[in-house]
Amino acid sequence: MELPPPPGVFDFEVTPPGSKSLTNRAVLLAALAEGTSELRGALATADDAVAMRRALTQLGARFEDCAEALKITGTAGRLHAPAEPLDLNNAGTAVRFIAGAALLADGPVTVTGNARMRERPIAELGEFLKALGCSVSYAEKDGCPPLTVTPPTTFQSRVMDVPATASSQFISALLLAAPWLDGGLTIRFTGEITSASYVSMTLGLLSKLGAHVQVSDRMRVVRVRGAWKQETEARPIVRGLPAFSYDVEPDASGATYWWCAAALVKGATVRVQGLGPGSLQGDAQFPDLLARMGASVEKAEREISVTGAELRPILTDMSNMPDAAMTLAVAACFAEGTSILKGVGTLRVKECDRIEAMRAELSKLGVRVESPVSGDPGAMTITPPEGGVYCGVDAPKVIFDTYDDHRMAMALSLLSLRRPNIVINDPSCVRKTYPEYWSEFSRLFAVART
Repeated sequence: MELPPPPGVFDFEVTPPGSKSLTNRAVLLAALAEGTSELRGALATADDAVAMRRALTQLGARFEDCAEALKITGTAGRLHAPAEPLDLNNAGTAVRFIAGAALLADGPVTVTGNARMRERPIAELGEFLKALGCSVSYAEKDGCPPLTVTPPTTFQSRVMDVPATASSQFISALLLAAPWLDGGLTIRFTGEITSASYVSMTLGLLSKLGAHVQVSDRMRVVRVRGAWKQETEARPIVRGLPAFSYDVEPDASGATYWWCAAALVKGATVRVQGLGPGSLQGDAQFPDLLARMGASVEKAEREISVTGAELRPILTDMSNMPDAAMTLAVAACFAEGTSILKGVGTLRVKECDRIEAMRAELSKLGVRVESPVSGDPGAMTITPPEGGVYCGVDAPKVIFDTYDDHRMAMALSLLSLRRPNIVINDPSCVRKTYPEYWSEFSRLFAVART
């Protein structure tokens, strides 16, 4: 896809699709709940959402699309083990969450994915499931999908000590199943919490939907139990979660591209609807980073707007919003000086090695990306070329590869707001989370004034 030349100043209003992170969590909880739940604003047509829904259907949940909501009839905490493996393609969140939920199935569940997914480590989650009594085996590469989870016959109250993990999704997978475990689940974090904002998102959603959630100071200990009623003084009866009604927030990760778009163009403004300071999503704090770089930010209850200005470099820790790191790296391409992003080690095991991918692609503009930084493998620097990225009308054509990674495509597309003659290979990979991205992107150009 050859992108149009820079559009000039624009004033743009957008509502991203429903949050993938919240949709996948809410859909799984609805599939486990007792009764029929309703989700409004859920991510529906993106590849990851389709894969999650297909797998949960195979596990016994029933889905009904209605004009006003997605209706899901749950399994009352007992998933049906399908005869065939659950193929979740490249949906990492779905693979982890389904593997965790498999401990509630009535038999062995096999989870697999595409070639890249079969290279992505999941052994830590496998060890946690073994600690809960499951049997876990790997069909191909040890510690990677395909994996088969065979649930135990009975559950007891559990207390688990958890060291630092490669992904917060391993923790969220356990917490999402916790309401259906007899006595719930207590996790004591003995190491650094990876992407703590996503664990907080899971806990916040569970609490909102009726689970009993207890969190210690600085989230070192968390406990999740189901909704229950006391039939006798001695024995609480665990009920999991009842059916619920929930409005899914717009996707804050998808919103970062629009906020960054405004920040890149002096005087341009983008207003993202449906997100505010009370969002459960860590990426909703991304505008604060742009403000530190010089952009103007305004926040209302359900709207966050960014207005562009001259940008300066930034030193920041991205561990609570790793999916936004590539977006911020693009902004850093137009800041005078070196930016340092810490807490980005998880980018190496995403849909691609995103640090190496950004190093390769941004070098085509003369931008230098380096990692490790001072011995820290979880940090990277972004340094524009001396004199800045050349953005003249005669700038040579640059063709960006996207590595079958939706976030690579969307982040790199923003460069065209400043530099002409940019081509994006495999633009359709955005279907993974944001099928409407290119139509929205073209609308931004349509409202611009040169």
